[in-house]
Amino acid sequence: MPWLPLMLVMAAAAATSEQQVSLVLWSSDRGLWAPAADTHEGHITSDMQLSTYLDPALELGPRNVLLFLQDKLSIEDFTAYGGVFGSKQDSAFSNLENALDLAPSSLVLPAVDWYAISTLTTYLQEKLRASPLHVDLATLQELKLNASIPALLLIHLPYTASSGLMAPKEVLMGNDEVIGQVLGTLKSEDIPYTAALTAVRPSRVARYVAMVTGGLGRQLLQRTVAPPAINAPVSYNDTARRILFWAQNFSVAYREHWEDLTSRTFGVQDLNLTGSSWNDSIARLVLTYDSLFGTMVTFKFTLANRFYRVSAQYWFTLENLEIHSNCSVAYFNASQVTGPSIYSFHCEHVSSENEDGSLLVPDTQPSLWQMTFRDFQIQAFNVTGEQFSYASNCAGFFSPGIWMGLLTSLFMLFIFTYGLHMILSLKTMDRFDDHKGPTITLTQIV
Repeated sequence: MPWLPLMLVMAAAAATSEQQVSLVLWSSDRGLWAPAADTHEGHITSDMQLSTYLDPALELGPRNVLLFLQDKLSIEDFTAYGGVFGSKQDSAFSNLENALDLAPSSLVLPAVDWYAISTLTTYLQEKLRASPLHVDLATLQELKLNASIPALLLIHLPYTASSGLMAPKEVLMGNDEVIGQVLGTLKSEDIPYTAALTAVRPSRVARYVAMVTGGLGRQLLQRTVAPPAINAPVSYNDTARRILFWAQNFSVAYREHWEDLTSRTFGVQDLNLTGSSWNDSIARLVLTYDSLFGTMVTFKFTLANRFYRVSAQYWFTLENLEIHSNCSVAYFNASQVTGPSIYSFHCEHVSSENEDGSLLVPDTQPSLWQMTFRDFQIQAFNVTGEQFSYASNCAGFFSPGIWMGLLTSLFMLFIFTYGLHMILSLKTMDRFDDHKGPTITLTQIV
């Protein structure tokens, strides 16, 4: 599509925040997207706006969805390595441009908020009600796709910096070749599809430009507000990535003295993970802090993976959480932290304090140690890539609001039933006075 590189060039100056990536959508069905009126210079597509673009395609379009996910991608990659003014000889995206030219429906979003992209896989999974399948060219040819059965196919594409063995343009050309082969396979089998190309994070970090709602703007005595930093999760690797752990806040208390360990845990390159281990049935994540409460303190998360015949799948459980310090050990029972092994576990509050749900139960009462995690998430089995799998949330189905609604409805139903019973119990007289006959007399019973 000749206008793809030109449109991306026009938006390149605006999308300079390190929290933005590009998103390209196309489909074999017609009329799924209207022209994006809001993608003017400097516009950043939010998660809510992205859902308005995706909903028509997922509800009315093909049931087979392809998600080409690169590790890194930015607008600068299109402007630097794409064809100029429609010339495809020097373009690293020839197959992509050809697919957009032939696609009845397409949409290009130059700058999409990073948070919206980070939740894209989960959003597609919930909309399609289908688990994502990580496929490559070999496994794609063996799959038997059906136009009526929803399928979410994830194709991971690499990205290599210029300091690597291959230049970025060569890597992008290789990725474009993979896209062409995948689309060729679907075309040969005449399978309708909707495809999306995006990335986990931007490939380039540029100068931050303050954005305001509705486009670019400046105010008198304006202050530049930096975007909120999102620290990377703790990752334990041996031959591959095995355990992921993250929390928005990680705090621990000893003798009622609290310490915030968030900045010392997440996004730290030299975090001490000595003692951590992993196998198919047991995973241990060990975090050691040299100077905490004046001594060395070690936290051990032990997760077990078991097969349950009732559900016919593996489930993991956080067996216990141990705190080692000064030759003493404090144990916390965390068996409520559980879920299917193919998922991660997420909970808004995981704490040993009663007011936060008390998912961590100390073995000894009262305990000298207290722990609190806010926005807690962990996964120790079936980890693929740098992101968590779909989360099994700790929130129960029957929330307080649901219970209040059920009890109120039952009470109203009881009143209705009792009133109906009273009405049905009313009896009319079986004899009436006749003014032409004798008066009815009732014998008084004493």
